[in-house]
Amino acid sequence: MNPLEEYNQKRHFDQTPEPEGKEARRKGALRFVVHRHQASRLHYDFRLELEGVLKSWAVPKGPSLNPADKRLAVEVEDHPYSYRTFEGDIPEGNYGAGHVEIWDQGTFHAVGTANRAKGEQQMLQELKAGGLHFVLEGKKLQGEFTLVKMKGRQKDAWLLLKKDDAHAVHEPYDAEDFTDTAAPQKAPAQPTAKKSASAAAEKKGVKGKPAALPKHISPMTAKLTNGPFDDPDWLFEVKWDGYRAVAEVENGQVQLYSRNGKSFNAKYRPVAEALAQLPHQAVFDGELVVLDKKNRADFQALQNYQNTPSEHLYYYIFDLLYLNGEDLRALPLLERKEKLAQVLSKAKDPLRYSDHRVGNGTKFFKEAQKNQWEGIMAKAAQSRYYDGKRSQEWLKIKTHLRQEAVIAGFTEPQGSRQHLGALVLGVYEGKELKYVGQAGSGFNKKSLQELIEKLEPLVQEKSPFNQKVALNRNVTWVKPELVCELSFAEWTTDGQMRQAIFKGLRVDKKAQEVVHEQAVPPQEDQQREAPSRSGAGKAKTAPKQKKEKDTTVLELNGQQVPVTHPDKLYWPEEGITKLELVQYYQTMAEVILPYLKDRPESLLRFPNGITRPGFFQKDAGDHAPAWVQVASIKAESTGKDVDYLVCQDQATLAYLNNLGCIQLNPWNSRLPHLDKPDYLVLDLDPGENTYDQVVEVALAAKQVLDALEMPVYAKTSGATGMHLYVPLGAKWPFEQVKELALLLAQQVQAKLPTLTSLERSPKERRNQVYLDYLQNAIAQTIAAPYCVRPRPGATVSTPLKWEEVTTGLHPSQFTIKNVPQRVQQLGDLFKPVLGKGIDVAAYLKKLKK
Repeated sequence: MNPLEEYNQKRHFDQTPEPEGKEARRKGALRFVVHRHQASRLHYDFRLELEGVLKSWAVPKGPSLNPADKRLAVEVEDHPYSYRTFEGDIPEGNYGAGHVEIWDQGTFHAVGTANRAKGEQQMLQELKAGGLHFVLEGKKLQGEFTLVKMKGRQKDAWLLLKKDDAHAVHEPYDAEDFTDTAAPQKAPAQPTAKKSASAAAEKKGVKGKPAALPKHISPMTAKLTNGPFDDPDWLFEVKWDGYRAVAEVENGQVQLYSRNGKSFNAKYRPVAEALAQLPHQAVFDGELVVLDKKNRADFQALQNYQNTPSEHLYYYIFDLLYLNGEDLRALPLLERKEKLAQVLSKAKDPLRYSDHRVGNGTKFFKEAQKNQWEGIMAKAAQSRYYDGKRSQEWLKIKTHLRQEAVIAGFTEPQGSRQHLGALVLGVYEGKELKYVGQAGSGFNKKSLQELIEKLEPLVQEKSPFNQKVALNRNVTWVKPELVCELSFAEWTTDGQMRQAIFKGLRVDKKAQEVVHEQAVPPQEDQQREAPSRSGAGKAKTAPKQKKEKDTTVLELNGQQVPVTHPDKLYWPEEGITKLELVQYYQTMAEVILPYLKDRPESLLRFPNGITRPGFFQKDAGDHAPAWVQVASIKAESTGKDVDYLVCQDQATLAYLNNLGCIQLNPWNSRLPHLDKPDYLVLDLDPGENTYDQVVEVALAAKQVLDALEMPVYAKTSGATGMHLYVPLGAKWPFEQVKELALLLAQQVQAKLPTLTSLERSPKERRNQVYLDYLQNAIAQTIAAPYCVRPRPGATVSTPLKWEEVTTGLHPSQFTIKNVPQRVQQLGDLFKPVLGKGIDVAAYLKKLKK
């Protein structure tokens, strides 16, 4: 019997929006989803991907992270894998009529092995035996769980149990308390957060729980998000640029410590002494800061406080976790803050209550920008406090880009600089340290001296990076133990911080905790997919549209593709909206799709337009609809599978644009032959050069390649440089292609030795154009032909005729508004790039003579 036959028999697909049942075997990590189902009775549907379908259980009270809870789980029919992304309303008269929404989702694996094939076989055997063990990696549910089949009850009755591990909680757990208030969304006028949160607390009778004072708290942390928002059920606070600190006050004794448990008692003694004077037994959460003359947090002054004490040291307290015999962590945040304000009402400096605003985050963010604060915090007014958890109920919104990094080494000083030239930096991906660039500014004589004193005892011969890092200067490697904070201009396409500036060392964070912070979009910008339908229709040049509230729905390739907030300005100065971006790509789909099909995509997302920072995302994510093709590829750096999105059609193109993908970054190779690129790329990347100088380099390269009788095609980068492509026909491995690219770059550099450089570091080539041949490696990406760039003017990376490559050419001449007409007149100038390729081996032999 088809495992989905029962599912299909129960549904009329001409009446319900649910997807039709089809098996979907796929690679990559196994997925789970928990649906909140408001049917005749509210319940939760718990679903695990096994054997190409979703094995499903109805859990009346919802899952729990408390090991004491034994949740009844009634096994129901298998659901199709495409149901994983389903949300919507099942009409009256249909099976399961009511509202369905995703409560939680993520990946899972068997206990004892992360290998999918081995783990799936193990879990299927356990399922038959009536005792299924697995580890969930969701947004709400994490850690080890067990499904145990009950004996002597109805045949489909199971129990869902949580193991008492690091992710378990021991207070009462109600799944209804964790419905998605975490991500902000636009909402009509409602009661203030103060009233609604307090009312909710009174309604549920939530009170502090009698308990002993908790010790060694690991503080709750926030996720990075893209931009400010307004919501009456959220609070907004100043994001202080200091050291996070928890304070335990008990019988006049104080323990003040960092997020990783390091004592601050001696280093910041005035704070500890002031806390000891409080007439309470309490646990506080807050931030240690030193303010400058303009009342801005000075991180370096805080770091150097022991050497240079300041009278402007403060402990800004924003949360109260315990008070006089009661554990308050289960109370709504707003209620905790009301109690905190009372406790600190008579406290004096250096203790300060960290105030908040209700509802209007956008205005508060503008105030933060004006006052040059690091940013603001957004917190759901009803959020509980979860030790050590990074929650979407707490969000950080930065006014400029900041990142913590691990110091992996340092380069030699030059000129009058002493001790070191630049810090070599990394962040962790899993257990592996990944290179993210260098920082050579932000130091003074004192900080350089202090750094070298801390670094010299850590010196080692071996690089802490597994992959080879190409650096221009000699490097002294160190054990990756010290953590520093940096500000920087942007993330580059190869994952490095551009113009990183050293802000200071962080003693409050372990090196292994430092990862590349990925911004999560506010809920208004997260993709809400329409339920998938089988069968892709013929692409339409002018897709059908229908407007639903603040969403335009496109009918493409047989799919309903929503474009949320279509009128959002992506280019405010030019007045270009999100929908206009989508329409550009749909108009250009016929010429651009050949450069995207079968190629894994690295997503560069700007969900709030070009005036807010973007972020990279390699994994397709949990929200990708079932009709979007995903390719599971093992990352060389981590050894883990990454689910890359592959853009095969107009529907996927619109889906990407709706995510905020202004620029498209496909691999140079395709799925059938990932180790063999379709073309060789020379990226002409200027330093402080004019575009006329870039043109000069391009023409010199053309002369070199013409002399070799090698075809070459040019396009603007859409930014400041130019890209030169040589067709390869997917016949040669990357190793040989990169070798050829280097030899060609060397010939061009020999032709223009003062204008060009093979030095990767921008500091080493300020007035030279970098001949970047390193783009010719597997998984490297570059802006696709005809793609838009997230830059002023909505410029487009545009293929050129060689007679156009002349003095006066500039990328700003080609934009979202004129490129479609240009292509209509000239056709696809880049088409030969995907044609017959050159004989790489023959050219290598020729150039090595």
